[in-house]
Amino acid sequence: MIRIVVVDDEALIRSGFSLILNAAEGIEVVASVTGGQALEAVSVHAPDVVLLDVRMPDVDGLTVLRRLMEQPQRPVVAMLTTFDSDEYIAQALSSGASGYLLKDTDPDDLAPLVRSLHEGAVVLASKIVPAIVEGYLGHHRSLAAATAHDVRLNERERDVLLLLAEGLSNKGIGGRLHLSEGTVKDHVSAVLAKLAVDNRVQAALWAQRVGLVAGGGGR
Repeated sequence: MIRIVVVDDEALIRSGFSLILNAAEGIEVVASVTGGQALEAVSVHAPDVVLLDVRMPDVDGLTVLRRLMEQPQRPVVAMLTTFDSDEYIAQALSSGASGYLLKDTDPDDLAPLVRSLHEGAVVLASKIVPAIVEGYLGHHRSLAAATAHDVRLNERERDVLLLLAEGLSNKGIGGRLHLSEGTVKDHVSAVLAKLAVDNRVQAALWAQRVGLVAGGGGR
């Protein structure tokens, strides 16, 4: 069972997300709270995934995100926004968010996206990928200046990076490349080290920026 905490200042958004997710097999919303209640709810319920609003009147979503990332057993966090171009995107990804979703996500897509997050996949709303790439890289000039020629990935690492950039989890990558999850994890760690990035989201953005996959600056 994937345990979810939904954090949003709007009761209608919280109830809507909870209704959709609780109807999905293998998913349970264990708490639906405002920003000011988020840290306590996460501490009490120990969720696997937190869906966190970026802009809330009682507390900044980015502040909540950073506090969650300081916890020993930190959950996977995906940011929620109503905007397809948000100045907080770069800060959220830099602070450890594993995904960025629009609140108008198709209800049929929500549960699969949550499952992907839980499996370790990169989950970014397609409508905001260009803004994510440009906004994130604009805050990280050294990453923006890198090219595919600057980084020496072996063939297997390159394959793993391409699938990682498609949003696949370690399990999904292993299935495509006929590798164990442990082996994939080792390859992902090597890729992150060679790219000098902190997480899978940043690696995916790098791949888009240098044109290894569609959707970013290489389009």
